Amino acid sequence: MTKTLHHRACHLCEAICGLSIETTAIEGEPVRITSIKGDADDTFSRGHICPKAVALQDIQNDPDRLRQPMQRVGNEWHPIDWEDAFKWVAERLSDIQQRHGKNAVAVYQGNPSVHNYGLMTHSNYFLGLLKTRNRYSATSVDQLPQHLTSYLMYGHGLLLPIPDVDHTDFMLILGGNPLASNGSIMTVPDVEKRLKAIQARGGKLVVVDPRRSETAAIADQHLFIRPGGDAALLLGLLNTLFREGLTRDPGLPVAGLEQVREAVAPFTAQAMSALCGIAAPQIEQLARDFAAADKAVCYGRMGVSTQAFGTLCHWLVQMINLLSGNLDRVGGALCTEPAVDLVASTSGGHFNLWQSRVSGLPEYGGELPVAALAEEMLSEGEGQIRALITVAGNPVLSTPNGRRLEQALDGLEFMVSVDLYINETTRYADLILPSTSALETDHYDTTFNMLAVRNVSRFNRAILAKPTGALHDWEIFVGLAQAFARHNALDLKPALPPAQLIDMGLRRGRYGEGAAFGLCVETLHEFPHGIDLGPLQPNLAARLKTADGRIQAAPQVILDDLKRFTAQQLPQEGELLLIGRRHVRSNNSWMHNYHRLVKGKPRHQLLMNPDDLARHGLDDGQRVRVSSRVGVIEVEVQASSDMMPGVVSLPHGWGHARPGVRLEIAQGQPGASANDLTDERHFDAVSGNAALNGVPVRVVAA
Repeated sequence: MTKTLHHRACHLCEAICGLSIETTAIEGEPVRITSIKGDADDTFSRGHICPKAVALQDIQNDPDRLRQPMQRVGNEWHPIDWEDAFKWVAERLSDIQQRHGKNAVAVYQGNPSVHNYGLMTHSNYFLGLLKTRNRYSATSVDQLPQHLTSYLMYGHGLLLPIPDVDHTDFMLILGGNPLASNGSIMTVPDVEKRLKAIQARGGKLVVVDPRRSETAAIADQHLFIRPGGDAALLLGLLNTLFREGLTRDPGLPVAGLEQVREAVAPFTAQAMSALCGIAAPQIEQLARDFAAADKAVCYGRMGVSTQAFGTLCHWLVQMINLLSGNLDRVGGALCTEPAVDLVASTSGGHFNLWQSRVSGLPEYGGELPVAALAEEMLSEGEGQIRALITVAGNPVLSTPNGRRLEQALDGLEFMVSVDLYINETTRYADLILPSTSALETDHYDTTFNMLAVRNVSRFNRAILAKPTGALHDWEIFVGLAQAFARHNALDLKPALPPAQLIDMGLRRGRYGEGAAFGLCVETLHEFPHGIDLGPLQPNLAARLKTADGRIQAAPQVILDDLKRFTAQQLPQEGELLLIGRRHVRSNNSWMHNYHRLVKGKPRHQLLMNPDDLARHGLDDGQRVRVSSRVGVIEVEVQASSDMMPGVVSLPHGWGHARPGVRLEIAQGQPGASANDLTDERHFDAVSGNAALNGVPVRVVAA
């Protein structure tokens, strides 16, 4: 028996915590994982680990995980050879595009795409050949307003200022719960210790949330806010900074500040109070406290992205950091300088060059908002979607009005999924192409190193050997591209392996050839615990990608949205507002089949304030019917004084009781899907991002 200790980062969430993984090899038997622990010597995560990482062995050994291509014939699944599968895909997609046009084939890429570098480097090697404008992804149910704001203000959608949590004195969090998410658009392992360190050095942590979340529970101050009211609060804060003379010189090249001052002048704390549910004196005092801090940062995350004024919210977050003098400042919000720099190596992007066929929603970076996906399949006429490719995604559970999307999927001519499971979405596919598992392939975090609270780098080697007959995700896309090119007589450039592409990026980067670290893949092999490249530093002025080299403080499309903001209406009498939530043991819909993550008490109940329960004549633990414009679900209700009155919370990613889904553990605790209630007509009008929070619902006894 031989034991081997490996080191790599966990890929299951944005924190990329370092792991120590012990494997055992016995002659004649497969190598087994015998231990997964936090790596105490990891330069970034410092030994921190959460329960998800330990479940990596469950994913590896899960009997429900697909290990060969599967073709659906009726309601049954049968193995198919890789080459036959690739040829079939090429023939079917080519035929559909020839009959109905390029845009008749659509693509949806899910959240795990950014956790697997082979998908990042090679998916477009095939998908780009399709020349379709019907591209969709999880970005528009999660973070599109944040990228769009950076594109409009800084000239590049990936130029995202990150909270400098290790040096700030005052952190204001809206719509984020990093103790459950381990950070989001803020790669921050060991986040609880880092937040408590702010308090230990005399600083302050303030959380604004309709629920007293895990992060709010450790904060110095928690403010309940009406779902969808974040823009009102942020406008009140910015107005107070202007009105009371609390702004500072940003020390950056900026255009449009006077336009901003004039635009927000009507939105006083008094005027905004009713819209956000926070008293005007509290809004004003929060603005004063923020401005008085030596180093402060405002951080808005998913809760402010997934609402009707998501882009307006993220613009206001940037303006508060800018006008308080905390943008591009140590202890404020800083842009990273990653070893593989996607900002330096890619164009800034584009916005609204075309629109969706039915509702006219704008594209961003070549993708349309996923709120339009189902209607583009269901609405007949020229340009109707007839075929779909999903990549590591489960939009039936993760995008608005999942039942309508199911109806749309059921009517497609052809569907192929690159996925490890038969889940709520892929059960409609004609073909599923599964890749190797994460531990069977190497990996480099291009995305999360770009969002990290320190500049760090590591290359993750495969822990386990690639099984015979299996393909890595990037090899699947190469195979699809080659088959499609052959069928259509297209020229195809040779494909380099992901590791070689990363090596090129490292060598050309700021820490590469000729620099102090001399980074390349071979160098990183010498740093199994990762390498620390230093703290974040001011750099925004030099990295701006705007045409005039200045921050654009007043994008017209955002200022115009203030008219829509002033026309909004408060909830109707008797309506409750639905919000989501997340647990540290869960990540969207793709971790509910692993016993160590779903064991214990169920965590998918509807949370409701006890006063609301009494008002609606309901009892704690009762089964209730929750209804919205688009659907009805049944779920157990749980009394929680952590909920703001008038607000209910249901976690996303559940609802596994669909027929034909091969998920054994999840069937024992299927839960209900929040996205059977969310409304595809409820979105941020600027970006088209789905508004999954603040959905009006009614709750009655089942």
